[in-house]
Amino acid sequence: MVSLAARTRLAARRGTTFILFTMCLGVFIAQLDSQVVNLAIKHIGSDLNAGISQLQWVMDSYNLFYATLLLTGGTLGDLYGRVRIFAIGIGLIVLGSIVCAVASDAMVLIGGRALTGIGSALEVPTSLAILTVTYADAKQRASAIGIWAGCNGLALAVGPTIGGLLVDAGGWRSIFALVVPVSVAAMALAIKAVPESSDPKGRRLDPVGQMLAIAALAALSFVTIEGPHWGFTSPTILVLAAVFVVASALFVYGARGRKDALVPLDVFSQREFSAALAVAGMMTFGMYAMLFLTPLYLQSLGGASAFAVGLELLPLSVTFVIVSHYSGAVAKRVGARVMMTAGMGAMGAGLLLLTLVSPTPAMTLITAALLVVGARLGLNTGPVNAVAVASLPARSGTASGLINTARMIGATLGIAVLGAAFAVHAAAQTAEAMVSGLRVAYLGGALVELAGAMIALVFIRNDSMEQRKR
Repeated sequence: MVSLAARTRLAARRGTTFILFTMCLGVFIAQLDSQVVNLAIKHIGSDLNAGISQLQWVMDSYNLFYATLLLTGGTLGDLYGRVRIFAIGIGLIVLGSIVCAVASDAMVLIGGRALTGIGSALEVPTSLAILTVTYADAKQRASAIGIWAGCNGLALAVGPTIGGLLVDAGGWRSIFALVVPVSVAAMALAIKAVPESSDPKGRRLDPVGQMLAIAALAALSFVTIEGPHWGFTSPTILVLAAVFVVASALFVYGARGRKDALVPLDVFSQREFSAALAVAGMMTFGMYAMLFLTPLYLQSLGGASAFAVGLELLPLSVTFVIVSHYSGAVAKRVGARVMMTAGMGAMGAGLLLLTLVSPTPAMTLITAALLVVGARLGLNTGPVNAVAVASLPARSGTASGLINTARMIGATLGIAVLGAAFAVHAAAQTAEAMVSGLRVAYLGGALVELAGAMIALVFIRNDSMEQRKR
């Protein structure tokens, strides 16, 4: 007969496993939502008669709110209950997905994407916090967080294939419809089975800083995306440029000397942390723009179906998953600087390969480039996060939040800047014009990635991850 103590331990293990599954489902939904839309961009443009700038906003409205609200999402969970904020975030994803699925024009779709970005910014940081308080044992907690983080890679691996199948079988609206039942299940599981927790001591919101951050990044994105079409000297663009400058200045001024600011400025005095932030932003700058433009290229000039494009993107995600599995062991031997420099350099090389695209897509060239980019992701992602957290050991939560924010800001600006460069050159709407625009965008992304490699080489210490731990 099984003892009462044994049954209690078994129930506890089942409970924590159930919580882990629910939190993994939450982060999988957020990552999947950002991945599958790439495969539907061409179909959305055709169905809603949307131009390149509107399609950029379909991507960037999600990224913008996710990036700027990520830190506040974690604070809200600490103040008002992590399960409550997690459930609200999932609820916003459901609402945003429904809006997207029934959108009658591009503006409604953009609004729906903004809602899902807000929802992801609430549920992703709270899901990580829930796991942190659920697993008291350090080894079990590290294992659980590793599984949670791995769901990002899983979404990256299966997202393009799932998205392609859905778009081809049920149209682009089906990718949003799929998110709804999965999200409802995650919300129900969280409310039913996850214990509530909070930690309000020493935490407070920074609503002024939050609004200034949103205003600054939104204004910059608008200037970058719409400037080529409206003219950079048009009154609206000039006003928005002024909004960006003023909001940024006020944000920095308001954060001076404040430990409880949305972004405490004193963290930037740590050289390696600042370098890791820069590398994280540069990393996603080129990658997200590539994931936005490459499916458009393959579908527009290659006549590929959404599913075929999803299969074409698999080398990137599969290589990322494989390489990242071994990156920790390699980082212990060769050090973070080598890993980050090699990773950013590989990304630059992959984008440089893509500048060789022609009006007739060459699958061998694209596959080779995606393999290189995937390897770079696997090499770089772990060390970037590890360096950031190790640089601020007493403020690991802040470091982790800022790294993820930097990643999403890089993604937002990459799609805005490189998408605008593409749009300017592709305005003639011919195959040659599209290829010219792609080459400019890929080259711009490559230069940013290579600059990131130089930052890692110069500013990251040349010790191993094992030495950092000691």
